[in-house]
Amino acid sequence: MKRVFLFVLTNIAVLVVLSIVLNLLGVNSILDERGTGIDTGSLLIFSAVFGMGGSFLSLLMSKFMAKRMVGAQVIERASSPVEEWLVQTVSHHAQAAGIGMPAVAVFPSDSPNAFATGASRNNALVAVSTGLLRRMKKDEVEAVIGHEISHVANGDMVTLALIQGVVNTFVIFLSRLVGYFVDRVILKNERGLGIGFFITSIAAQIVFGILASVIVFWFSRRREFRADECGARLVGVNAMIGALERLKAGSEPLPDAIAAFGIAGGKSVSRLFMSHPPLDERIAALRAKAA
Repeated sequence: MKRVFLFVLTNIAVLVVLSIVLNLLGVNSILDERGTGIDTGSLLIFSAVFGMGGSFLSLLMSKFMAKRMVGAQVIERASSPVEEWLVQTVSHHAQAAGIGMPAVAVFPSDSPNAFATGASRNNALVAVSTGLLRRMKKDEVEAVIGHEISHVANGDMVTLALIQGVVNTFVIFLSRLVGYFVDRVILKNERGLGIGFFITSIAAQIVFGILASVIVFWFSRRREFRADECGARLVGVNAMIGALERLKAGSEPLPDAIAAFGIAGGKSVSRLFMSHPPLDERIAALRAKAA
């Protein structure tokens, strides 16, 4: 709750600062002179409600959506020694991390992968692929589970959703502000909202959305190093390095909506848009810590 309060407070504070900056730069007066009728204060509130609201809604639905996207089946009652061991391992790591017992699931995939998601530390889901259980040693699987439990214990899913909500707020606000400016000031449209507003605001939202995602991906990459360290503390550095080395042999990315929550991440044309650091860098960081 403290984390949510701080991020909401930060969002409000930055919105207030942005409003002051707009007044100092004379943006409001320019728009008023052109008869736009735009109330930047109301637009800021609208943007915050939809920006933060959409992000929180995604967080609340994350467990349900993740299970549907990968076909994960929650283990209600262990049907094999492997499932029993998996549940016990998750329970052991959860107790060590001081969190509630997450739901444990297995999803069909020949590629070794795993992810964690959920709206809170005590209402999470940890899922592993059948390929992970089949192709990794037990201590390596334990390391992967420790990595995912660390994400839950660190509140990474909530923090990522909050950061996404903040950047969504500014994407919505700035794109519509640009749309109003182009439509009324440059194109000099004086009849309601013209085609210039809609085309410009959509284009601006795409551009600002891409730029904003750089911030989200940067945080996502940083949290992977921390989760690796926490996983190493739970099961040992060698096991964590072994798991990452095994992932280098081949791991297919998860669906985009949950890729940031997986152990391996996906591919990207640029480092700025990678949800996970390269595996070689993660391995090197662990070795440096152990040295």
